[in-house]
Amino acid sequence: MKRARRAAPGPLPVLGLLLLGALPALWTVLLRREVAALPEPRPPAGQPPGRLGWGRSSAARGESGGGGQKTFRTLLAVPAAATDREERDGEEQLAVTDSQPPADTGSPVERGIFWSRELEEQVPPGFAAEEAAAWLSAARAARVASLERGGCGRSSNRLARLSDGSRACVRYGINPEQIQGEALSYHLAGVLGMQERLPPMALALVEARGRQWEPVREELRGSHWAEGAVVSLTRWVDNLTAVVAPAPWGAEASAGRRLQPLSAGELVGLPPSQLVELVQWSDLILFDYLTANFDRLVSNLFSLQWDPRVMRRATSNLLRAPDGGLVFMDNEAGLVHGYRLLAMWDPYNEPLLRSVCVFREGTARRVAELHRRRSAAAELRRRYRAREPLWARLGFLSERQAELLQARVDFVHRHIAHCRAQ
Repeated sequence: MKRARRAAPGPLPVLGLLLLGALPALWTVLLRREVAALPEPRPPAGQPPGRLGWGRSSAARGESGGGGQKTFRTLLAVPAAATDREERDGEEQLAVTDSQPPADTGSPVERGIFWSRELEEQVPPGFAAEEAAAWLSAARAARVASLERGGCGRSSNRLARLSDGSRACVRYGINPEQIQGEALSYHLAGVLGMQERLPPMALALVEARGRQWEPVREELRGSHWAEGAVVSLTRWVDNLTAVVAPAPWGAEASAGRRLQPLSAGELVGLPPSQLVELVQWSDLILFDYLTANFDRLVSNLFSLQWDPRVMRRATSNLLRAPDGGLVFMDNEAGLVHGYRLLAMWDPYNEPLLRSVCVFREGTARRVAELHRRRSAAAELRRRYRAREPLWARLGFLSERQAELLQARVDFVHRHIAHCRAQ
């Protein structure tokens, strides 16, 4: 009797064993395909990739990114708007920064997008809150002892000597919305935590027979100011000097190139004085975007079309105090006048904002809070009404302007979250 032979294994079990052995390699291939399929960041709709301020990441340019130090160009020149996931990730990361490991000692940047605490501590204090409050109280109570021409901008403005011995620029706007913009910009800076960069400012009511203006009644007649007009009193500051925009906003733009930041290595090698100034410039550009102020660096960029060296000259309405602190002067174009002209000036304001991807952590936190609560206009209104007795004379933002302010806060928040996601 013959023994039954064992049947040879069929083709299906053998194929299953082969597939099981190939699974690790197949999984690796699939992962690589998923990574390769991720889309590159794109500029916002309506903005060509070559527009001012648009910068590609080092990976997109084919540069090495194998775990080395990121270039400052990558940090400061990123694509436009983040995705919803990037925004959520950015909010989570901002909320847990205190648990992050400490940054390298001596590095000017912490956790990828924040100026180091050591560097921020070197920024000149500017106009301290207590000092500003004391001057505002004294200026509102003082009489105007004299009015002089010159030194305060347009010919309709005056340099006032007050009875307490201090001096102030009295600005008489071409129309009331300029004075409104000046006042609201000053208090928005307070909401954002950067009011120390703006000289103290108060509103005043022009009344020739009133106590405050009685000593200069004759001068008022020659000023052509309207009775009952609202003007702004801004503290005069001695020994201010002009400011030329630093790289990447100065020489490169003047040479006709797109705004490109310094590399990380060059940033580390910069002297502390230049780094301290860049900290303040990051606040300035963010502030001017939120207020849509076109009468500072944006106006210089606009003038490049007929003056190629304008960026090598003084920046409009920006001065330097003797201690090195920047002073954000004359913000009349902000919020009200600027919001009426967004279509004309945002092609310059938006690329400027995108050229910055390193921020003061306190500024980023305040923007995130205004975004989360959707409270930008409400916070501004609350502060304005509490600190400016004459606020009702000029009123507040319209509903549409309030919506624009919140939309711009949201845009800045998305930009910061996108920088963090990089």
